[in-house]
Amino acid sequence: MKRLVLPSALWLCMATLLMIGQNAYAYNLPNFTELVEEAAPGVVNISTSRTVQRSSGPSMGGFGGQEIPEIFRHFFGDSFPAPPGSGGQGRGEERQSLGSGFVISDDGYIMTNAHVVQDADEILVRLNDHRELSAELVGSDAQTDVALLKIDASELPVLNLGNSDDLKVGEWVAAIGSPFGFDHSVTAGIISAINRTLPRDAYVPFIQTDVAINPGNSGGPLFNLDGEVVGINSQIFTRSGGFMGLSFAIPINVAMDVADQLREEGRVDRGWLGVMIQPVSQDLAESFGMENASGALIADLDPEGPAAQGGLRAGDVITGVNGEEVDRSSTLPRLIGRVTPGSDVELTLMRDGEEVTETVALGHWPDSEVATQGDESNNQVRLGISVAELDDAMRERLNIEGGVAVRQIEPGSVAAQAGLHVGDVLVSVDHRSVSSPDELLDIVEQLPSDRAIPVRVYREGRSLFLALRLE
Repeated sequence: MKRLVLPSALWLCMATLLMIGQNAYAYNLPNFTELVEEAAPGVVNISTSRTVQRSSGPSMGGFGGQEIPEIFRHFFGDSFPAPPGSGGQGRGEERQSLGSGFVISDDGYIMTNAHVVQDADEILVRLNDHRELSAELVGSDAQTDVALLKIDASELPVLNLGNSDDLKVGEWVAAIGSPFGFDHSVTAGIISAINRTLPRDAYVPFIQTDVAINPGNSGGPLFNLDGEVVGINSQIFTRSGGFMGLSFAIPINVAMDVADQLREEGRVDRGWLGVMIQPVSQDLAESFGMENASGALIADLDPEGPAAQGGLRAGDVITGVNGEEVDRSSTLPRLIGRVTPGSDVELTLMRDGEEVTETVALGHWPDSEVATQGDESNNQVRLGISVAELDDAMRERLNIEGGVAVRQIEPGSVAAQAGLHVGDVLVSVDHRSVSSPDELLDIVEQLPSDRAIPVRVYREGRSLFLALRLE
């Protein structure tokens, strides 16, 4: 076999070209060291504890009767039965969770996810200088998964906030957080998409990234290359249970709007239109005389809601809000929700094959749908509805003793997915009669989240059952 011998000068030339190519490749990759050095002091670790009720029952076979590992609790919640011998129903158990957050003011205000501090009895914040301070929950908003905390501290390192509206697909981003409790871990990637709408998250135009996010990263900041916070890492879609999936962050512009309201009012108030909407299929678009299958089709209206009062009708297709396009039905709740209640909005509609405009004064979401302050809660948020007590005349007409009227349904909520309509009369939940809004609250508070729940309603003079599944 012949061996090809290259001149030494040629070898030197090839080696030089290879080094130049490698240096050029490395030169084009971002360097996050300066970003991390400047931003890390403003990122905090958040731990919470709460007491839950343990129930007796068989253990999960794969763990041999031992306590379920915390990693499984993170992904599957507290639905595991207690192991044998752990005691009977009603015994308290301390449960801890970990998350991340970041400082937004030098006097102690901290941003994180609502699900990180949900139902917490105690919230502990660990700063970069290793101080551990108890935190007060100023307020949280489940709809956007944003929570605002306050610690008793001053002269804290504050992170710079960017403008999430300027983000572009393909640009580099980095995350700093506490995955599995490992403080100030750094991961990086690119923005895969913007303005993503996820199931049951109608109010957030998520930033999708390929940044590795794990349990404990929730609530931590997402940075652009300028070291500015452009999002809050919130959730992942994964089949493996680990970071190998899609990561989603709440845009910082959305989060700060919520935080400002929580700080000033202790709650978030959103505009309300009072409509039940559905997507526009290609066949429906053709039947409405539309060229493209876009917009939000009004399937039903609250007769006393802003839309009905403003002249909207069932069958109208909303294609624009104040000049912004409604490209799909999931876009409408986000555009309406960010408008101050009481403000006028100009809606562009397709009606009978023609484009028309209507001006509607938005209403307020009922109290059961807005963010809660401190430790207050309203369990109707689990269903995503607002109800009202029936008067005697209505009960006599329907020939029922109890029941509550469904007044509003949040798009994408548990109730909406189960098929409840505005105007339905809810008479029983899980085979338990409902006679008042307060009674509904008590029932919903005790409902399990691991199975479908039967709900009986009266609709248009007839009774029917629907099945809903709580998160």
